[in-house]
This record gives sequence, structure tokens and C-alpha cells, in this order.
Amino acid sequence: MSDIKTVLESAKSQMEKTIAHLESDLAKIRAGKANPQMLDNIMVDAYGSKTPLSSTASVNTQDSRTIIVQPWDKSMLTPIEKAIQAANLGFNPQNDGILIRIIVPPLTEERRKDLVKTSKSVGEDAKVSLRNIRKESIDKIKALQKAGTPEDEAKSGETNMQKITDEFSAKCDKHLEQKEKEILTV
Repeated sequence: MSDIKTVLESAKSQMEKTIAHLESDLAKIRAGKANPQMLDNIMVDAYGSKTPLSSTASVNTQDSRTIIVQPWDKSMLTPIEKAIQAANLGFNPQNDGILIRIIVPPLTEERRKDLVKTSKSVGEDAKVSLRNIRKESIDKIKALQKAGTPEDEAKSGETNMQKITDEFSAKCDKHLEQKEKEILTV
């Protein structure tokens, strides 16, 4: 039983990572409010190499519609501004010589629906990942059964694996529901 328990614990650990990845991906999807994570994927040309924006400046929100980007080195203002424009996120950065202000425009109804579709796509990817983890774990349990683990223990392990998968799938649905509500709230 300890081998099956190890398989289940490993699967649970992988599923927790999948949910954490889902949370991270959903946080990057714009929901009408300014969020520093919206700029997470932006790479800035800093000193001859591509560097993440977070390594060249502090990124904060001033209010629900404004993101403030304050570079640690004033000479980085223009490259940061260009990187934000090049990212094509629909933002128009305003450089005042000290920091960059980004006013997050309100979302249109059509854009909100697109973002909900994107969220659902990200959620479906996470669920596919959960199902793959379940399949691999059940295959490992079946291999253990062939290697001599009693059938009743193997069946119990498969049942537990399905319960774990259902639990994580429900977490996935809950995150998607929250994100959809957040996006559609005007």
C-alpha cells in the first residue's frame, strides 16, 4: 500500500502545482481593474539584454485604473515605455520623466466576453493537465498491481486517485467562476 500511497502523494503534489499555475495564468488576464501582474510578461531592453520589467522597475497600482512603473534607473524610462507599447496590451504609457503611468481603459462588453473565453481556455488546459496526471498515476498503480500489489489495494488506490482528481477539478472550476465574475463585473 505504501507504493500506491507514494503514487497518490506525487499526483496530488503535481495537481497542486497545476492549480498554482492556473492561478498565475488567470491573474495575468485583465479584469477591468489595474493589476501589476498584467505587465509580468514584458521584457525590457536593459543594458544590451532582454530583462523582465520587474527586474528594472517597481510596478504598483495607484488606484483601480492606474498602474505606476517606477524604474530604479531613470535612464530606463524610455526602454520601459517602448517595451510596454511593443507588448501590445492596449495600454498607452505616459512618461513624465520620473515614472510611467498607465491608465487602464475600461473594458467593452465584447472584450469582456473574449477575456472570459480566454479564461475558460486556460482553465480547460489546467483540467487536461489534471486528467493526464490522473491517467499516469492510474497506469503506475496498474503496474504495481502487475508487480504483486493485491487487486483490492490497487482498486482502492484508483478510487482515491479519482477522488483527488475530482477535488482538484472542482478547485479549477471555482477559480474559473471567480475570474469570470471578476471580468464581467462592471
